[in-house]
Amino acid sequence: MSRIQLHQALAESEAEFTNLLLSLGERSFPGRPDKMTGTLKEQLNSITPALQEMQMRKEARVKQFKEVQTEIQRIASEIAGRLENEAVTVNEEDLSLKKLEEYQSELQRLKREKSDRLCKVEEYKVLIHNFAKVMGMDPSKILANVHPRLLDGPNEQQTKNISDDILKKLNMTVQQLKEENNNRREKLHSLVKALTNLWNTLDTAMEERQPYGQIKIVALASVNGMLGPGSLTLDTIQQVESEVQRLDQLKASKMKELFLKKRTEVDEICKKSHMDMPYQTQMDNIMDLISSGDVDHDNLLKTMDEHICKAKEEAASRKDIMDKVEKWMASCDEERWLEEYSRDERRYSISRGAHKHLKRAERARIIVNKIPGLVEDLMAKTQFWEQERNKVFYYDELPLLAMLNDYMLTLKEKEEEKHRQRENKKIQTLLVKRREHSLMLRPNTSLSRPSSRGFTTSPGSTSIWSSRVLTKDQQPDSENSSTEKDMHAKKIRNRGMPSALGNNRSCSISHEDKRSASTIKQDLSPI
Repeated sequence: MSRIQLHQALAESEAEFTNLLLSLGERSFPGRPDKMTGTLKEQLNSITPALQEMQMRKEARVKQFKEVQTEIQRIASEIAGRLENEAVTVNEEDLSLKKLEEYQSELQRLKREKSDRLCKVEEYKVLIHNFAKVMGMDPSKILANVHPRLLDGPNEQQTKNISDDILKKLNMTVQQLKEENNNRREKLHSLVKALTNLWNTLDTAMEERQPYGQIKIVALASVNGMLGPGSLTLDTIQQVESEVQRLDQLKASKMKELFLKKRTEVDEICKKSHMDMPYQTQMDNIMDLISSGDVDHDNLLKTMDEHICKAKEEAASRKDIMDKVEKWMASCDEERWLEEYSRDERRYSISRGAHKHLKRAERARIIVNKIPGLVEDLMAKTQFWEQERNKVFYYDELPLLAMLNDYMLTLKEKEEEKHRQRENKKIQTLLVKRREHSLMLRPNTSLSRPSSRGFTTSPGSTSIWSSRVLTKDQQPDSENSSTEKDMHAKKIRNRGMPSALGNNRSCSISHEDKRSASTIKQDLSPI
């Protein structure tokens, strides 16, 4: 090798050695001599071992940097959620131990973060497994829906996906499962509570309650209490819900019967007291609600009990008036019977049981005479009742005061009609007396007439009057009975008078009727 080549090789070795010291961050190398002595070849041979040592150190340092950077890149890819790692490029310009320590610190930080993320993932997976078992779900499907890499496969070196997105999805899944778990627990708790109330209401036997004992324990457990596998499955909740629905329908049926029973009780109270059925529309609406199941049975019973109490209270306040109304109704029945009896023309005939009818008629007259006073007392009590309660007293949907007023008006009309009949009867009686008196005072001008035509018409006329008088005599008026008997006796005596008076008397009677009818009222007092 020529001298020039040796100088060039020595210069290159020294330059490379210096660059290696700078890149490795070292100031000196103990194996290099401080002063170069000897020939160029000796100097080159003395620096060559140090240069080779520095080259080996560089290769080892590059390898360390590459390993650290590769690990950093891998962990960073897992955290970032990247499936493929980028190629690692080592900066050979700075291979100092300080730079290596920086990379190693970054690697340790990433490892700690990865460990924390793996712990969170495992915690989430454990929670998902627990919630899934309690609610009867498949945890593998739930994890696969979050990310397939979360499933434990046969390859233990499988990259773990611990990205922020995966952690967010896991956290959301856990929250959803927790919410579903709480909802199912609350639903089961409410169902078991309703089931217990139905058991107590329907007095269910212990044999029927036994299958739901464990479910009841689960439902009544604390919110944070641990539950066994399958405690909150949909089948369990559906089983309890079906039982609650069955018992609720049974309760609704019995409540409907109880409601009808209580409504019948209210109807009987109102019917007995002749009151209007209160809250009829409300009762019908309640019946519709019971049929649809949209009603609070406890409030329903409370409402019905209130209606019964109000009906009983009002019936008690009406009792005194109703007793008098019944007495008035019975008196009206006696009054109608007495009117029918008075119109019977055969009431005085001698027949079986006639004396019983006469006695009843006497009792009926006593009762009828007391009706006006009874009605006045009843009207006063009714008015006081209405003023006290500020409402109308109804009797079978009719105002009682209006009924009493109508009756008093009808009674007054009957009295006026009886008064007119008595006056007419007096007039007819006086008219007959005047006719008979006139016939007895008129002179006999028909004695010379043949006896065959003498008194044939007079008895006929007299019989007509007699029949009219007898018809009137059938009415039970004791004050005119003696007068009518005298008239009847006079008519019988007149039949023995001469027949020559017949025609003249017949004519004179018709004229006398006309004259007497116009003046009979004026002559009532003197006669």
